[in-house]
Amino acid sequence: MLTIATREEYLNKLLNTNRPGLEDILAFYDHRLGIIGKDPRFMLIPLDDHLVHRGDGVFETLKFADSRVYQLDAHLKRMASSCATIYLSPPCSWDRLQELILEIVGQSGSQEGVISVFVGRGPAGMTVDFRECPESSLYIVIRRLPYKPESFWEKGVTAFKALTPTKQSYLSKIKSVDYLPNVLMKREAILQGYDYPFCFDEQGYLAEGATENVCILNSSGQLVIPESRNALMGTTLIRAITLIQDEVPVTYQAVSEADIYKAREVIVLGTTIDAVGVVRFNGQPVHDVRPGPVAKRIRELLINDRINHGITVD
Repeated sequence: MLTIATREEYLNKLLNTNRPGLEDILAFYDHRLGIIGKDPRFMLIPLDDHLVHRGDGVFETLKFADSRVYQLDAHLKRMASSCATIYLSPPCSWDRLQELILEIVGQSGSQEGVISVFVGRGPAGMTVDFRECPESSLYIVIRRLPYKPESFWEKGVTAFKALTPTKQSYLSKIKSVDYLPNVLMKREAILQGYDYPFCFDEQGYLAEGATENVCILNSSGQLVIPESRNALMGTTLIRAITLIQDEVPVTYQAVSEADIYKAREVIVLGTTIDAVGVVRFNGQPVHDVRPGPVAKRIRELLINDRINHGITVD
């Protein structure tokens, strides 16, 4: 028979229950409490928050390195768009949210890390009715930046065509917390021994990775950005295009699986990895099976851009 615990017994049990990954949490914030936490055992989201049990919420993931937060404005702009699409607002102003992010990063005790920001419908019920929630929720988590050696970029990565289909077009433009298709794609990649999965739309055209964007350098030397109604344009990809367009011609068009096999470069872009070259796709070599110069140049431009334009945190 299960024990009915007192408040003190429940709290003690909570504090002594093992949770994997706690060592990577540097700081966190729950807007209901209005304070910064540093003991990850207390990093909890109410189960009745619609963010949890209905996927009714949005999120953004940012990076900071050398005490510089990168692309904060771009991420908050996209979050505002996602919120507006699902008729949601954070429980504070957007200016205050920016201040909170910078303050919590400053209190994390680290010069580099990953910032996760969640805005949910809020706690107060277990149905799909938004009226249950009197106020939206806001959670901010700072965790360690996953370490990758320089050889990760020097050797390049592998990718494959996932069986998991793209999201529906109207959902794919919202950075919602419902990432089940992305999770299934990544599971496929891990079980089949690839680094990254690529999903394709119903017409057979490239859409995106599990948490990354993809572009190719075609045989004519053009950087081709896949046109797809079923993919979210990432902040890293958008910034990379701006930085590289004076050096490499950029075009937007549908990308087929055959285009990938013929490409001079296949490039994966994301918040934590910047840009890395794919050297094999579906087990077949991409060009000369080495990361190409455009992938390397994009990464260099992104790093320099962060150093020169990231928001410095004391």
